[in-house]
Amino acid sequence: MDRRPTSPSSIETHFVDIHEILPKEKEGAMEDKAEKPPKRPNKFRDMKRPSGRSFSRQVSLETGFSVLNRESKAKDERRVLRSGKSFGGFGANNTNQVTRDGRKGDFSIFMTKSSLTKQNSLLPSRKETGLDSQKNDGPGHDDDSVPAGRYFAALRGPELDEVKESEDILLPKDELWPFLLRFPIGSFGICLGLSSQAVLWRALATSPATKFLHVSPFINLALWFLALAVLLSVSFIYVLKCLYYFEAVKREYFHPVRVNFFFAPWVVCMFLALSLPSILAPKTLHPAICCIFMGPYFFLELKIYGQWLSGGKRRLCKVANPSSHLSVVGNFVGAMLAAKVGWGEAAKFLWAVGFAHYLVVFVTLYQRLPTSEALPKELHPVYSMFIAAPSAASIAWDIVYGDFDGLSRTCYFIALFLFVSLLVRINFFRGFRFSVAWWSYTFPLTTVSVASIKYAEHVPSVLCKGLAVSLSFMSSTMVSVLLVSTFLHAFVWRTLFPNDLAIAITKRKHSRDKKPFKKAYDIRRWTKQSPLSLVSAITKNHSADKDSDDQEMELAGH
Repeated sequence: MDRRPTSPSSIETHFVDIHEILPKEKEGAMEDKAEKPPKRPNKFRDMKRPSGRSFSRQVSLETGFSVLNRESKAKDERRVLRSGKSFGGFGANNTNQVTRDGRKGDFSIFMTKSSLTKQNSLLPSRKETGLDSQKNDGPGHDDDSVPAGRYFAALRGPELDEVKESEDILLPKDELWPFLLRFPIGSFGICLGLSSQAVLWRALATSPATKFLHVSPFINLALWFLALAVLLSVSFIYVLKCLYYFEAVKREYFHPVRVNFFFAPWVVCMFLALSLPSILAPKTLHPAICCIFMGPYFFLELKIYGQWLSGGKRRLCKVANPSSHLSVVGNFVGAMLAAKVGWGEAAKFLWAVGFAHYLVVFVTLYQRLPTSEALPKELHPVYSMFIAAPSAASIAWDIVYGDFDGLSRTCYFIALFLFVSLLVRINFFRGFRFSVAWWSYTFPLTTVSVASIKYAEHVPSVLCKGLAVSLSFMSSTMVSVLLVSTFLHAFVWRTLFPNDLAIAITKRKHSRDKKPFKKAYDIRRWTKQSPLSLVSAITKNHSADKDSDDQEMELAGH
């Protein structure tokens, strides 16, 4: 081997010519062979040859082998093992073990982008971990909205909060996640239950139909302050989640069930305005209260109703579920509040919008739910949401038009029938574990109780009064039991907020190393072509073959 002279600038790095020295006869033969033109130019061989892997004639003795070792390690790291349960974070190869750099789960993929950039120096780069293919499933890139159909495919139950066993998730299942990641938007259901109870007990204390009960107005005052305190606490925690884990909040917004709970805070605020104790309440509420509470609700429903109307991946027939009633009920509550502040026409407008969309949602849900599988028992309480909208429509009509007439009674009777139809199926509501979804019972049942009180005012009979008192007692008992259970699970047993697996699903289902059936795909693509394009493609291929034959003839002539 010949050692080439090195320049003074490269004293420390020695280069070696590793090219094999050929004898002179072989060199002459090789030169003659190189002068002869090839019989047929092979363009495809040059195109397929990767340029990144071509060796130079000079290799550094000190750095060459380290580079090769680093490339081989990177290849091994790209082979990610998946257990079918959890990725355990982007930096993990095993879901049940700590990652190589000492971290357990890469929860930063759901953090707000501004706070994530501050931690980039502490995180390994994607190029080093070799997981570029997986980062597209996380929420850290531009198009990070999960399709609505993906939630129905990967999750189960009308609340869509349980991951199917065949699905992968982005975070570890066997590790306790940060509290803010585990805190769902559905927690505002607790505020809905308590604020609606404040409305109920104000009606019991002021209605002439229940005057014989002699209900103290201080119960309404205590419930109002309790509901306000819970609302402020839940709102503060969720604002923190928006600040630190905004990517997780976006996942909840694209969730077809949880997007409806983004209406809940504004409905709670309107309930608190309607149930304001007489000790604190002025004679008439200021119209600014209606604008502050109903404004965000109205703009949010413009976005959601527009998706229902325009079609696409989030059209109503694809995303409808019992929680969709939450996006309708607020219109009736807003109509009550608008009537209280003296805006009669605005109240009629909101009632009309709510009733139109309630009919569409009711018919869509009554025909068929999006999930065709058998529903698990612990998630049946959400069906009580069917009662809320017609009950609220009945009360709103009475407040807006000042009469509990035929239309108002029709809505009330619809709600009463739906309540009885759920009551006879009591087995659906027994024998399941506690969860925050239980609060779905309280808000609709409280609404139908208030509607029963309004009906008893216009039809003063023992039966109507007894029905109103019975429903009110049932609703209050349920809220009391749930409040105690929630307190125990939250502060004593600490099991109220488990890992929120629904927000950690992947954007697409990962195939289990199965190659697609190429022949079937080609046949399908061939049948989709029009006859004209098919003829043009055949003609183009024929002309290309003819040109290649002419080139061969010219080369042979030379």
